[in-house]
Amino acid sequence: MKTSTAERIKPVRVVAIGGGTGLSTLLRELKYHVARRRQELQQMPIADLAAIVTVTDDGGSSGRLRREYKMLPPGDIRNCMVALSKDEELLSSLFQYRFASGSGLKGHSFGNLFLTALTHVTGDFTEAVRLSGQVLAIRGRIFPATMENVTLEAVQEDGSIARGETRITASRKRIRHIRLRPRNARPLPEVLRAIEQADLITLGPGSLYTSVIPNLLVRGVAAAIRRSRATKVYVANLMTQPGETIGYTVADHVRAIYEHTSPGLFDWVVINSEPISRSLLRKYGAEGAAPVAVDLDALQKLGLRCVLDHLVDEHKVVRHDAARLSRLLLEEFVLPRQ
Repeated sequence: MKTSTAERIKPVRVVAIGGGTGLSTLLRELKYHVARRRQELQQMPIADLAAIVTVTDDGGSSGRLRREYKMLPPGDIRNCMVALSKDEELLSSLFQYRFASGSGLKGHSFGNLFLTALTHVTGDFTEAVRLSGQVLAIRGRIFPATMENVTLEAVQEDGSIARGETRITASRKRIRHIRLRPRNARPLPEVLRAIEQADLITLGPGSLYTSVIPNLLVRGVAAAIRRSRATKVYVANLMTQPGETIGYTVADHVRAIYEHTSPGLFDWVVINSEPISRSLLRKYGAEGAAPVAVDLDALQKLGLRCVLDHLVDEHKVVRHDAARLSRLLLEEFVLPRQ
């Protein structure tokens, strides 16, 4: 992306909020537009990139470490660190290496164990994340949404309650509402400061009830976003998710966010307009998932402006084309119109 200094606005501060695969995929491409040194500010559109990551995972390696060591789940944090790392070959591969055997080791990733050990050495998970980021030479900053050991609960359509992210994801019942325990979980001061200083805030893509909304339930986070003078953008999911969002439109996703926070939290929605291949439609359909329907009239009634583009990257699964999505975010909300 080449833009002369005279044509470009001042490099901006970007805050990306989410969790799971969606957030790390977006960060992997945004990092290429981040200035790492002061002299690069004249060539790069992003002066600072901060990721705010959900910490409700209770499954797999993260869940085991969380239970055994009474720490925050490291998995999503690890994925974001690897995504922002300068070297995605050796060190990143090491952090993502997962032990296939061994008593007590099987299923754990090296990065999760590294963060666990460093947390015990420093006595502080956020310091362990910061130091790990230095090891990986990441292009940005990563913060857990809260340092408290929160549990996610879902009130389901029949009134039953599913406790824990794993059980919520496994359930096929529609979700009426989710909440955190404890309810007054506090954010890191750095989280609120990053939001306050941001020029662009993105939310998503990612699982609506287990990756996106949990960040907004941490006390003060939604209010900080609302107060921020940043441009606020929701990146809509490509597909519905069995057990969470079956039958949801883009506007349904936004309404769910607003019902858990307040209306008007975001200004824009970025939406995919590219059809999904028939073969993948059949594959996802067999699992009960389908493309998220786009209902522009409903979104406009919610006070949102929409940007549509071809954003699909198809292999064996449907994912956002992260390079195209990151360029779109920069061209629409950061760089001046040509």
